[in-house]
Order: sequence, then structure tokens, then C-alpha cells
Amino acid sequence: MFNIILFGPPGSGKGTQSERLISKYGLKHLSTGDILRSEIAGQTPLGLEAKNFMDKGELVPDEVVIGMIRSALENNPEVAGFLFDGFPRTEAQSEALDNLLKLKQTEIAVVLALKVSEEELVKRLLNRGLTSGRSDDNNEAVIRARIIEYHKKTSVVADYYRRFNKVIDIPGEGSVDEIFDSLCAEIDKRKQ
Repeated sequence: MFNIILFGPPGSGKGTQSERLISKYGLKHLSTGDILRSEIAGQTPLGLEAKNFMDKGELVPDEVVIGMIRSALENNPEVAGFLFDGFPRTEAQSEALDNLLKLKQTEIAVVLALKVSEEELVKRLLNRGLTSGRSDDNNEAVIRARIIEYHKKTSVVADYYRRFNKVIDIPGEGSVDEIFDSLCAEIDKRKQ
């Protein structure tokens, strides 16, 4: 099983690249947002517990999110691997994910971090805001705040995986194909 964490600030092209990587390598996309919505819609015990926290405006605790990830791993035993998106977000979540994967006799193979300048991100998001209908994509101050928040949150996870030599920075500027080729080159180096 080959597992990847894909990092990228808002506007880095992570969504586009995720779709292409999933298709090429036969990976299962694990987005915590999607998993939460699915568990809530399915009214699973974990979904109901998560909804209870969300309804109060609270963050869903790590143990609930980890339970959902465990469930997703167990429900997809046949996949070639997982592409984690939006998870882990803290060092504690990183350690919990590593422990969970160890139980499945697998691990995170690589953390791919798309690097894009702040000015390019702002330009891309303002451009996306013209068609996305997302209010957070058409206000430059909000965009810059989201980028700062992203770096604050993900730097601890990147630092954690850097200790194990698993983080690779990928230039996220250039054509979609050039960026995809760079991501694939790093994956292919590590894939058995």
C-alpha cells in the first residue's frame, strides 16, 4: 500500500493534482471534509458524534476524526494506497495516523508539499473567485489571512514528517502538466 499526504495552500492546484494522482496511481482520496460529510449523512455513530460538536460550533476532536480515518482504511482494503488531503493537521494527528497505518502494516511513503508564492496564490484565488461563487475567493485580505492560517497549521505537520525525511517540496508554479510530472517523478522514486 502506497500512501501520500498532499499539502498545498489554497490556490496551489492541490485539487487538480489530487484528481490526476488518484487516477494515475489508483489511490483512494481521503479528504477529512468528505469523510465527515459522508459519516454525518450516513448517520453513523461517529458521524452523529461529529455533528454534535459541529452543531455547537466546536472542532471535531482528534479521536473522532481518527476513528473516521480508521473506518475509511478498513472499508477500502483493496486500494493501492491513500492520498490524504486536509489530514493530518496537527502533530498529534500525524502520530495517530502513523500508528493507525502501522497497525495496517503500512506507512506514509511521502509528503508532497506544493510551493507557490503568496502573490501567485492571491492572483489565482482572485481569478477563481470570478467564477467559483465562493465569497472567500474574492477578498484579498481574506485570501491572505487564509494563506497565513494554512502555513501556521501545516508547518507543524511538515516539521513532524521532516524528522523522518518524508517531505518533498514541489514547485507549484508552471503548467499543470509540469507540476504533475514533478509530483509523479517523486512518487515513482519511492514506489516499489
